[in-house]
Amino acid sequence: MATESEKLVNDFCETWKSRNLDRIMSFFTDDAVYHNIPMEPARGKDAIRQVINSFLPMATAVEFKILRSASSGNVVLNERIDAFEMGGKHVELPVAGVFEVRNGKISTWRDYFDLQMWTKQLS
Repeated sequence: MATESEKLVNDFCETWKSRNLDRIMSFFTDDAVYHNIPMEPARGKDAIRQVINSFLPMATAVEFKILRSASSGNVVLNERIDAFEMGGKHVELPVAGVFEVRNGKISTWRDYFDLQMWTKQLS
């Protein structure tokens, strides 16, 4: 049975289908950190909004397919396939995500993935 933190992260991943930036941002604490490990971390909601807004408008469809999920206290790990329709191309990216939850919101989100795999599929 999923913990409260795991349910929050699952709901967050499901929300990406809406491509609604405000709904996505509502899951974060004001001081949250979002770190795509191959890149520099985004610190705070404004910085996170900028990062997400740098690719979300180009996507005509987004789905985070959770393959496996585990949690311990406020930490949630998930193995996903992130799928995007962008520029007429279908992109699928295997991702390992680590989320930390505080007071019912995501305070830290780290995604581990192969940036070259992303770039090659878009080129």
